[in-house]
Amino acid sequence: MASNAKVVIRKKANKEGLYPLAIRITKNRRSTYHYVGHYISLKYWDEKNLRVRKSHSNADRLNNLISTKLLEVNKTLVDLQSNNKDFSANQIKEVVYSNSMSSTFYEVASDFLSELESNKKLSQLSTDKARVNHVINFYKSKQLTFEEIDETFLRKFRVYLKKLNLSERSVVNNFVVIRTIYNRAIKMGIIDRKFYPFGSGKIRIKFPETEKIGLTKEDIKSFECAKNLTNNETHARNVWLFSFYFAGIRAADVLKIRWSDIYDDRLHYRMNKNSKLLSLKIPEKVFPILEYYKSEKQSDEDFVFPEMKKADLKNAKDVYAKTKTATKKFNKYLIGVAKKAKVTKKVTMHIARHTFGHISEDRIPIKTLQKLYRHSSITTTINYQANFIHKDADDALDSVINF
Repeated sequence: MASNAKVVIRKKANKEGLYPLAIRITKNRRSTYHYVGHYISLKYWDEKNLRVRKSHSNADRLNNLISTKLLEVNKTLVDLQSNNKDFSANQIKEVVYSNSMSSTFYEVASDFLSELESNKKLSQLSTDKARVNHVINFYKSKQLTFEEIDETFLRKFRVYLKKLNLSERSVVNNFVVIRTIYNRAIKMGIIDRKFYPFGSGKIRIKFPETEKIGLTKEDIKSFECAKNLTNNETHARNVWLFSFYFAGIRAADVLKIRWSDIYDDRLHYRMNKNSKLLSLKIPEKVFPILEYYKSEKQSDEDFVFPEMKKADLKNAKDVYAKTKTATKKFNKYLIGVAKKAKVTKKVTMHIARHTFGHISEDRIPIKTLQKLYRHSSITTTINYQANFIHKDADDALDSVINF
């Protein structure tokens, strides 16, 4: 007897009173079911046409998913029949789904996030986990499949993100995570590349230009000479200036510097982001900062700044948490320092890096800047420094209008 497959809605509701959609495979009057992973109310099911009614908010996506799943089963049935192979309903189901791996976006995303955690990329883990949650919250289910992530889905998702008041850059970062996870699914054989919703003629990811603002020389001088600072403000300024004096070392790296990293009047440290090892001459302005903390030095292996002294260095999560807390604290007290220094620009730890770029402009060879910034690619350095080089454009403008 010929086998067949059809879409059905099972009549056993979940706790929310919704019913599961499934593919029913029948052979010799015996049936087995493979659940699609989505639940709907009975009022949305069109029993006559075996479709989700248009009144359901996700009708188009669910019907496309059902069609794809049904096509997959029927293709296998035709292949089996053409090879004169006689299988039971359960065996047919096993053939169809035995090679299926994690099929939902959430499952592949969870593997991706677990990999970040294993590699101790906790900063990226924190941001990308929030972006994955945006997708799940938008869809209102963890059962989102890759077939459903099409251009229509992504356009609606963009509108959803905008309603959350996210910046254009944040919206783009959300799309980058989706693209990364989608590419993983393609490599795993979960989804065919022909369904890829990104690229030419489809959804294009383009990073918006952002303005990077740094302090001026005058701002720095005022910052250095600010009076009547509290102990917390003095500490925040010291850490900020230390970062700036070394071409904008990231806060996470500054806090991990030990006294043993300082010898022969040089700083030797390994950058946390890409593990690059760097040796830099200690500028004269740094020595007073080091002297300020020398009385708290317990040994050469002690940290220069106090934030990491109580961290569990074997626990990457604890180190990350303390770094994040410290950076937030610094940014809070830097507001007070800026006010007392009469600096009107917003000062944060990250601005130290922009400030170095702003003041250096085009006076330092790009290869040297690449080394100072610890960039792996010189293209990254060129793109970064372009934010701060305006002289050519300014001179060109003057040459035309000054007559």
